[in-house]
Amino acid sequence: MSLTIGTARRLATDLLQGAGFGPEEAGATAEGIVLADCWGIGSHGLMRLPYYLHRAVTGGYPPTAALRTVSDTGPAIALDGGGGLGHWQVRRAAELAATRCARFGLAAVSVGNSGHCGALGAYTLPLLEAGYVSMIFSTGPAVMPPWGGSQPLLSTSPLAAGIPSRPRPMIVDLASSAVARGKIAAHAARDEPLPAGWALDAAGRPTTDARAALHGMLAPLGGAKGYALAMLVETMSAGLAGPRLAGDVTDMFDPEDAAEPQRIGHLVVAFDPARFDVEGGAGAQSRLDELAARATVAGGRIPGGRRVMPAEIDDDAVLAVDEKTLSELLSWAQRLGVADGTLNTR
Repeated sequence: MSLTIGTARRLATDLLQGAGFGPEEAGATAEGIVLADCWGIGSHGLMRLPYYLHRAVTGGYPPTAALRTVSDTGPAIALDGGGGLGHWQVRRAAELAATRCARFGLAAVSVGNSGHCGALGAYTLPLLEAGYVSMIFSTGPAVMPPWGGSQPLLSTSPLAAGIPSRPRPMIVDLASSAVARGKIAAHAARDEPLPAGWALDAAGRPTTDARAALHGMLAPLGGAKGYALAMLVETMSAGLAGPRLAGDVTDMFDPEDAAEPQRIGHLVVAFDPARFDVEGGAGAQSRLDELAARATVAGGRIPGGRRVMPAEIDDDAVLAVDEKTLSELLSWAQRLGVADGTLNTR
């Protein structure tokens, strides 16, 4: 089944507002959710919305949560998210980082006590639009053991980076685990087996059972090197922003944890290339453009080069949506009093 992109965004916005989010927070969150689907990251798209709504109405993502400034030195800002959903909070952190980077040449904005924020690459966009290099780190529930260990210690440890090369920017967006946990959840929802090597069950045994994997662990990307990278991401997000390490974060896929805020930490870092150029000017931008061009000349492609930018999205284009997800969204529409007419499926 399918919806137009515009319909999907309006539906997500309406559902979030029906759950108690303000218009701006609901709109920013819906934009991030639908953008993930447009980018082919369905594991972080509309499939997640029923989980967000359930947590919102039960208290796990308080819809009235507000960002509070904990400290502000100018280029370094620490924000408290009040346990709220992370999409709109990290978006605002990225916008704030862009403003401060313009003034100071670099900026770092943390959001502690927050929730899951979806596809991290989406938050490079405000910084790419300003012409800045960015790095974004986040955490989540522990699903990955330390190298050589058998107990979950780290989340999927996702990170993203935006590089303002021209004519297309580079967007790095990856989990430090062999696969994002959302893909495990997507396979479980479709009752599909996992590829070998993705996951371990709760006893630490390799498994292709998606449901067992959801309650088990994920393998690190690239073995010991992936584990080391995951430790770095956990340091930059949970360690710096806090307040919880991955091992203490509640699981958004576990209905028994739905009323408990996750209290996740995120970090957005931005750099103005011109401020770091040894020649004191436009040399850095020229080198970034040349780096991207050389990747193409060498027969390759730049990271994220195929991702459509928001301004390029046609709201009338069709977005494929899993039938089970649409059914769940319809149930939520009825529960929250959202007009069914929004769901013009094809």
